[in-house]
Amino acid sequence: MPERPAPDRIPPLLESAIRQRIPDAQQAKIVDWQRSAHGFASDTYLFTVEGIGDEPTGLVFRRPPEVPLFPDYDLRRQFVVMKRLATTDIPVPTLRWIDTDPGAIGSPYLVMDRIDGGRTPSDVPPYHEQGMYFDAEPADRTTMWWGCLDTMARLHKLDPAALRLDFLRLPKFGAEPVEQAVHYLDWAVHWASPRIPDTIELAIAWLKDNLYQPEHLTLCWGDGRLSNILYAADYSVLGALDWEVAYLGDHEFDLAWLLLTDWVSSEFLGKPRLPGTPSREEAIARYEAATGWAVRRLRFNEILGAVLLSVALLRIQTYLNMGDLSAVCTARLDQLLATGSTK
Repeated sequence: MPERPAPDRIPPLLESAIRQRIPDAQQAKIVDWQRSAHGFASDTYLFTVEGIGDEPTGLVFRRPPEVPLFPDYDLRRQFVVMKRLATTDIPVPTLRWIDTDPGAIGSPYLVMDRIDGGRTPSDVPPYHEQGMYFDAEPADRTTMWWGCLDTMARLHKLDPAALRLDFLRLPKFGAEPVEQAVHYLDWAVHWASPRIPDTIELAIAWLKDNLYQPEHLTLCWGDGRLSNILYAADYSVLGALDWEVAYLGDHEFDLAWLLLTDWVSSEFLGKPRLPGTPSREEAIARYEAATGWAVRRLRFNEILGAVLLSVALLRIQTYLNMGDLSAVCTARLDQLLATGSTK
């Protein structure tokens, strides 16, 4: 296996690839190379290329992380998902190319266009505490929320078969999509850490006891949240980011994930949800109106989401020694397992 180059050694290697793959780029030079502050799931760098046409070109380089957060990280899968979504009205970044040969730059990688002029709400510190969402007016916070939720609803109305997304199924984990998701997470959690909190084990057992057949099988974003939307200056949606965990399943998972991640950014930390942030009930009503589908299994999918989140957090705390991060998951699971409501 080729040596994985340090970040500062990538630009000259990548310049060579750019000169080969982009027309009239023989004089291409990378400037402003910097790591993205966005997320741990992939190793992502933003950069500018001079020498292609009259204006500098903003691009993004992404490779698998040195310590993957999920056992089946697949750069090609996210590339194909974005490539197929590029034919729809979902605003994904424009892809340039993918190279799955680890020989050129020490690992597979992809290059895509950078969407300039946008901002995302903060994950750390959480957006109810600091950043563009915190600084915005209440009406603009509402606009951001509905922009994210409406993008999600449009995604769910797409036909996965027409987009040739059947490869996202997980047949080795069961015959049906919800069963596949639950058994996949059972496997992934135990891969992430040798020590699983009892609450997470109880949640997995509860999910297995409450499997169901979804009314609608859709493309699930898997990580649809405010921080994965790139917003323009007027708070309209410029881009939908990060498709690493996209899968085919029950569309209600994405709504549940949006609500779960907002809870993590507010109530869990003892922070009030900022004015303009829609209530849980308002979000459900908006989603039902946008899709025409009743929300029936939100509790199940929020439990599923909390287990999914625990995979990444257990992996980080186990291998990167960053403390008891999974406490946020067990706290929410304790609440969800104690209630009998489906919503």
